[in-house]
Amino acid sequence: MKARITLATLLLTGIGFVNDSAAQLPDPGVTIVPGRTALLITDPQNDFLSPEGVTWGVVGKSVTENHTVENIDALFKAAKANDMPVFISPHYYYPTDHGWQFEGALEALMHAIGMFDRKGALTTDGFEGSGADWLDQYKKYINDGETVVSNPHKVYGPETNDLVLQLRKRGIDKVILGGMSANLCTESHMRELVEQGFEVAVVSDATAAAIVEEGNGYESALVNFRFIANTVWTTKEAVKRINDSK
Repeated sequence: MKARITLATLLLTGIGFVNDSAAQLPDPGVTIVPGRTALLITDPQNDFLSPEGVTWGVVGKSVTENHTVENIDALFKAAKANDMPVFISPHYYYPTDHGWQFEGALEALMHAIGMFDRKGALTTDGFEGSGADWLDQYKKYINDGETVVSNPHKVYGPETNDLVLQLRKRGIDKVILGGMSANLCTESHMRELVEQGFEVAVVSDATAAAIVEEGNGYESALVNFRFIANTVWTTKEAVKRINDSK
């Protein structure tokens, strides 16, 4: 037992921890490797990012302060200019999803306000310009015939869609992550991808979250990004690294 305690102490000390409350988290980093690194954006959709979207009343301040729309655009632009694969993990609800017998707090709210609603899994009728549609300025990136759009995730994470399969089938093991919303789908994607063995760099200002009476979702997510992801970048840092990677 003493040997184990001594080894643990040495290991912790070796990565920058000290025997008090001033522990410093390491930053393992992510090295962009062409062909193995992809940009992943969660929920780049009107209901989150447009002033006309159903959540703008609670996310608008965070989106505006972080310049989230512009920063996601900058990531798309850099990835496309450098032939980096781009993946989208969208959020859709079909009429049958409204038959669920139980829901979490945000699920219940999303269903009540018609967030991300589509008329059916096999039709795009009514999709154009709806809350489930992409923000107009992103369509040139997403609809270019190269971007991979996964099946929709239904709650927050990618556990029930085909995102991980799509990444692995293309030899991707490093992900640059942004999108909406920070403490829900973005954080849940980060957690699952880390669990699945991917390296994840989260772009801290290419996301945003709801600010409600109970708390600020964006501030909550920033803590967990730092604790869990391999690294956290700003959009400026991410774009520079993407441009320097070729």
